[in-house]
Amino acid sequence: MTVLGRGIMPMTVNMQRVILSLMLLHFVVSPDPPPPYGMECVTGKYPPPSADKVPTYVVNLDLPPQERWAALAKERKDSIANLIGLFIDFVKEFGNGTQMIIDFVNKDMGKWADLFPAPYGDEIKGIATATGIPLGEVVLYNIFYEVFTVCTSIVARNPAGKMFHARNLDFGLFLGWDIKNDTWKITEALRPMIVNIDFQRGGKTVFKSVSFAGYTGVITAIKPGVFTLSINERFNLDGGYLGILKWLLNNSTAGQWMGFLARDIMEYSPSYADARHKLSTVELLAPAYYILGGNISGQACIITRSRAKALDVWDMNATDWYILETNYDHWEAPFFLDDRRTPAHKCMDTMTQKNVSFPGIFNVLSSKPVLNKLTTYTALMQVNSGTLETYLQYCPDPCWPW
Repeated sequence: MTVLGRGIMPMTVNMQRVILSLMLLHFVVSPDPPPPYGMECVTGKYPPPSADKVPTYVVNLDLPPQERWAALAKERKDSIANLIGLFIDFVKEFGNGTQMIIDFVNKDMGKWADLFPAPYGDEIKGIATATGIPLGEVVLYNIFYEVFTVCTSIVARNPAGKMFHARNLDFGLFLGWDIKNDTWKITEALRPMIVNIDFQRGGKTVFKSVSFAGYTGVITAIKPGVFTLSINERFNLDGGYLGILKWLLNNSTAGQWMGFLARDIMEYSPSYADARHKLSTVELLAPAYYILGGNISGQACIITRSRAKALDVWDMNATDWYILETNYDHWEAPFFLDDRRTPAHKCMDTMTQKNVSFPGIFNVLSSKPVLNKLTTYTALMQVNSGTLETYLQYCPDPCWPW
């Protein structure tokens, strides 16, 4: 799957599309036109260099919440502080009025930690203590994934019926283009923070996730032998900003943070069916796509969510061998400047079902423009074996910015 992050200011879908169009116009009228960005389906990309393999850390759920992340947070505190600093610098570039936002983060946002459901508020406080970063900034760091991520996800079954789930996480659009290096500043800052987390209780794995050091929610995860899950952003006028505002006014009835709900489900749901039901019915603060894979052949679905309910549950049928989601409702055409769906389908169909495997799907997710300048990692999951492999991704030039 591919997950792309877009936006900082509260933007509607149309506003996002206008900005994408203007960015494309910039490339077209540039005195030095960019190289061709054609669609391609690559092979031979797996395994990637060992240096790109993401390390694994254990989070001990038997510890008090404020202690669970302390070791990892201390180790990665400089990277966390750097990312938050880049984000604040970007806000400052908007000029007049932005200091009010920064002051709010530093003085008032820390109070939000007391409003989060257990154990997340205490875990976030523990991260702030371990890193020395102001609590308000750590709270901000833990919520911007609710409104700034975009994605492409794939669940596929091989001829033997085994289910594979994979994704690219793309993040950082509109958050500072580095003209000198042709990269997104936030995207580059995120890579050093990517980690696999093995959540354990009693010394045994409960579930595993791919995360950013210091983020307590879940956006990509596997419950070994049971199910796999990834979350993609859904662009909608009734977006995460409105949900967060409602939560601030009355957090008891506003719905749940999608990353916290996902972690609760990974920890406590005993089955694919239970996870499917909860992901379809629990009210959310932000619209989203939940991509869920099970442990038997053909057990997979894409749940298209509004904040209030599931608008559609697209189940894999007997003739499908894969399902795929980017950031647009599957019954509608994707925005023409952000069509990762068509190239991904082309490369999956070229790969064929007989090559469904970590190497085959990694090749698909390494094919441009599914792979692009926003791509931070590729995660590969196989539920029966409980395997999770995550690799940092880089898109060599010529490469599409998103």
